[in-house]
Amino acid sequence: MGNTYCILGGCIDQASVGVVERWGRFEHIAEPGCHFFNPLAGQWLAGVLSTRINSLDVKIETKTKDNVFVQLVCSIQYRVVKASADDAFYELQNPREQIQAYVFDVVRALVPMMTLDALFEQKGEVAKSVLEELEKVMGAYGYSIEHILMVDILPDPSVRKAMNEINAAQRLQLASVYKGEAEKILQVKRAEAEAEAKYLGGVGVARQRQAITDGLRENILNFSDKVEGTSAKEVMDLIMITQYFDTIRDLGNSSKNTTVFLPHGPGHVRDISDQIRNGMMEAASAQVSEV
Repeated sequence: MGNTYCILGGCIDQASVGVVERWGRFEHIAEPGCHFFNPLAGQWLAGVLSTRINSLDVKIETKTKDNVFVQLVCSIQYRVVKASADDAFYELQNPREQIQAYVFDVVRALVPMMTLDALFEQKGEVAKSVLEELEKVMGAYGYSIEHILMVDILPDPSVRKAMNEINAAQRLQLASVYKGEAEKILQVKRAEAEAEAKYLGGVGVARQRQAITDGLRENILNFSDKVEGTSAKEVMDLIMITQYFDTIRDLGNSSKNTTVFLPHGPGHVRDISDQIRNGMMEAASAQVSEV
């Protein structure tokens, strides 16, 4: 329900105050409720002021210390002080324009001394400075500044784009560092695995050769014991012929091998065995010479 009044009286609703005059001169503040006036004595209700909190959004365009144009959106919440309602009624014709002018003055005095990054970090300090200035000035006119919020800071679109690109480049650089570290660890682990595999492969080959040597020794001894009149040389020739034919068979069964030409025949087998034997004897003699 709104305020209703006539020449003889009026009803002032809650969160409002009335300004009563006598013969054009301020007389008193009328509290919420029903009031009667004496027009014969020159008394009447000059006006009504709301004591609710009002909000005013102010957009300020200014320049920072590093020559970046920004637009600040500042929200001011203010109200009329009941005890000073006569000052608010008589002193200011348009309080919103007055508040806006002081906000412009304070912001444009502070922001040019800050860089863009500092403005983002210290926007609360800017709002505090605006609040202190407005409280000092508007308090004399019967207004109370409740809160000031720095709602938004909007740099020029080209500046925002550049800032986003810088941020993206920094993140890509950091991602490249992490990726490089991961690849480095992967290569180190792969090298360690290859070294371990080669080591184990070498151990396996050594054990295989040792097993072959032990097996050949055992076969030679068993054959010599069971077949009288045979020498170790003859047994070795027989084993070499058996391995030769096993190799020929493996080459023929494998489809992935290319063509291999080998001399074939009993004489050639003997030549191969003689070559192996001679090589072993030359190696042994070389070791004796060195000693």
